[in-house]
Amino acid sequence: MTYPTIWFLRHGQTEWNREYRLQGQLDSPLTEQGAAEARRQADLMPPILAQRPAIFVSPLGRTRQTADIALRGAAYRTDPRLMEINAGAWQGLLRDEILATQPDLAARAPTPLDIYEVAPGGEGLAAFQDRIRDFMRSLDRPTVVVAHGLLGQVLRAEACGLPPEAAGGLSNLQGCVYVLKDGIETCLEAPE
Repeated sequence: MTYPTIWFLRHGQTEWNREYRLQGQLDSPLTEQGAAEARRQADLMPPILAQRPAIFVSPLGRTRQTADIALRGAAYRTDPRLMEINAGAWQGLLRDEILATQPDLAARAPTPLDIYEVAPGGEGLAAFQDRIRDFMRSLDRPTVVVAHGLLGQVLRAEACGLPPEAAGGLSNLQGCVYVLKDGIETCLEAPE
């Protein structure tokens, strides 16, 4: 399927990102580094915003905090379909805590998506992909999306026509803007 151009911004580093703690649909604030990453995104946004795209942001606090900085006050709409994957009982736990109790999982050197996929009581990858595809199919014009790392990996894989299992291997950078156009991804980065 072909989608309109999407500019994807992952939220800046949070306290829990720094600790390797699973956030899922819980929240923690941006660190100073995270705010600096959002400011780098803000440096990239003027020519994008000049095109008057639709702008959608996850309703979680860390993405709204990033959007308020990166979009320099541009109006946006929140959409619950852009929330991060729910990690069920593992939300709020450290990655090392989880892997210490899951030796079979740890032995596979799992990506973050792999961990979220098997989280007890979690959303699961199939439902997560369905939610993201539903959002993407609703787009009718070029769109800026400010959301989350794992959501971004799945959204970007879908936009580029990659199989779902390839999503976890995609880069997951903060402080940049991923441009998804005609099935091709490029990454815009501002100098630090």
